[in-house]
Amino acid sequence: MTLNQLEYFCAVCRYHSISKAAEELFVSQPAISVAIRDLENEFHLRLLNHAKNKISPTQEGMEFYKRAEIILGQTQDMYSDFSQLALTKKPVRIAIPPLMSTVFFPRMIDSFHETYSDVPVQLYEYGSVRARALLDSGALDIALVNMDFYNLENYNSQILMEDSLVYCVSRNHRYAGKDNLTLDMMKDERIILLNTDSVQTKLLKSKFNALKLKPNIIMYCSQLNTTLNFLRGGDCGAFLYSSLAVNPRDFVKIPLASKTCTNFGFIWKTGTFIPQNTAKFIDFAKSYDTSIFIN
Repeated sequence: MTLNQLEYFCAVCRYHSISKAAEELFVSQPAISVAIRDLENEFHLRLLNHAKNKISPTQEGMEFYKRAEIILGQTQDMYSDFSQLALTKKPVRIAIPPLMSTVFFPRMIDSFHETYSDVPVQLYEYGSVRARALLDSGALDIALVNMDFYNLENYNSQILMEDSLVYCVSRNHRYAGKDNLTLDMMKDERIILLNTDSVQTKLLKSKFNALKLKPNIIMYCSQLNTTLNFLRGGDCGAFLYSSLAVNPRDFVKIPLASKTCTNFGFIWKTGTFIPQNTAKFIDFAKSYDTSIFIN
């Protein structure tokens, strides 16, 4: 049994004529005759009485007609509801890390909207650890993350840029004149780290533990302006990325002796249906050049 067969049968019952039903549905009369014959064969019932000038449903055919009308009505309602749902475009939900998103992401979103003005985007500021958890739960579609994750192979991914870790201090800090720093020099330092949902923070803390160091972590922060305001006094430093915009008149970005590089990019779940708008953003991200925004 198909919806077309039910539609043909119901039209014949309404018009009491195969020719009028065929005219209404823009199909041939033989197509309707075959559909009704197939229904009768499938259910082993005679559904229509054929008089000389009129076709009418049998008793069983009338019950069949009532049920078929309900099914067709529900089908039309379902079609209307979900067609409207498709017209109401759901936004692409993207997580961005609070600090790294300032490097290029606002301009990237502007560029995306120039190409796809009809695709809405919702942005959420989360560290990479939290973003991945929300991605796994289905609360997000895509996440811009620090890609030093374990089990990254469980996701689709697109690298956007590489950056290196630096230690940022004010011009009057005791390390301001150093060419580079080692982690063991953090022993007596007051330092600021990114929030605890940051991959960078987890990696740094694991390195401190490996060296049996316990630096004085005075704050976990995700806002660049707040971090720099704390650094101005000269008695603390912060681990940041080299591409972040920091005024060189007031601050110094000191490389680490053991250069630590990190890739940033988008990840999204494997093995799941990707909505059309999400696919558009992914394709756009794959071709987007972030190098022009990186110092």
